[in-house]
Amino acid sequence: MTKWEGKSRGTVFGYKLFVFILQKFGIRTTYFFLYFVAFYFLLFSVKGTKASYYYFRKRLKYSKLKSIINVYKTNFSFGQTIIDKVAIPSGLRNKFTYDFDGQHHLKELLKNKKGGILISAHVGNFEIAEYFFNELEEQSQISLVTTDQEHRAIKEYLEKVASKSNLKFIIVKNDLSHIFEINNALNNNELICFTGDRYFEGNKTITGTLLGKETQFPAGPFLIGSRLKVPVLFVYVMKETAKHYHLYARKTNFKNRDVNGLLENYTKSIEGILKKYPTQWFNFFDFWNDMK
Repeated sequence: MTKWEGKSRGTVFGYKLFVFILQKFGIRTTYFFLYFVAFYFLLFSVKGTKASYYYFRKRLKYSKLKSIINVYKTNFSFGQTIIDKVAIPSGLRNKFTYDFDGQHHLKELLKNKKGGILISAHVGNFEIAEYFFNELEEQSQISLVTTDQEHRAIKEYLEKVASKSNLKFIIVKNDLSHIFEINNALNNNELICFTGDRYFEGNKTITGTLLGKETQFPAGPFLIGSRLKVPVLFVYVMKETAKHYHLYARKTNFKNRDVNGLLENYTKSIEGILKKYPTQWFNFFDFWNDMK
C-alpha cells in the first residue's frame, strides 16, 4: 500500500512563496500563478497525480479525459486553499464571504457547555474555520488532534506573517497522553476536531466503505467519538467561488459505543460532500490501497 507518510502536500517553502506573491501582488495575481503551479504538479508530482486520477477514474467513474482535467482542477483548488490560509489571517478576512449551513448545531453544542467533537476530512479548507466560528455568539476554542508534525512548522511560520491563530494542536503520542488533553479540553467546553480519513502505519484502524470500495480509517476518532457521550458533528469548509466558502455542520446520531455506526455515518457524509465538490478531495496517496 502507498501509505500516507505523515506529511500533507504543501510545505513551508510553498507557503513562503505564496506569501511573497500575495504581499507583493494581491490575491487575484497569486491565484493566476496557480494555473502554472497546478500544471507543474500534474506533470511532476507522479504519486499525487496517479492517486487523484484513480479517485476520478475508478471511484467516481469519470472518463479518462475528464479524469485528467479534474486532476488539474484539484491541484488548482488545493493551491487556492493554501493561499486562503495565508490571506484570511493576514487581514483579508473581509474579502471573503461565506454561508453557514447547520450553524444552530454548533450554537446548541456550545450552550450545553459539555464540549463537542468535530470530525472533518482532508476536503475543502477546514483550518480556516476558526475565523468564521469567531462570529458565533458563543466563544469557541478549537483543538485539532493531529499526527501531522508538518502542520506545526507551517503554523509557526504563519504566526510570523499573520495574526496569531487561536487553533490549538493536540499531538497524538505513543504514551496516549493526548487522551488526557482531549478530556481536559472537553471539560473546558472546547471543540475537539479530528480528521477521520488518514492514519499512520501501525496505528489501529477500522474498515469502512467509501465510494463503493472498502478501505481503512483511523480508529481513534470513531472510538473516542462513540464513547465520550458528547455531541459529534461532521464539519466541512468548502470553497465555492474564488472568495466564497460554504461551512457545513451536520449532527450525527448513533448508539453509544457503536464505532461502526459512527464510521458509516461519516463515510456517507463525505460521499455527499464529494458529490457537490469532487475536486476538493485532497488525499494525494493510495487511499483505497488499489493502485497496483
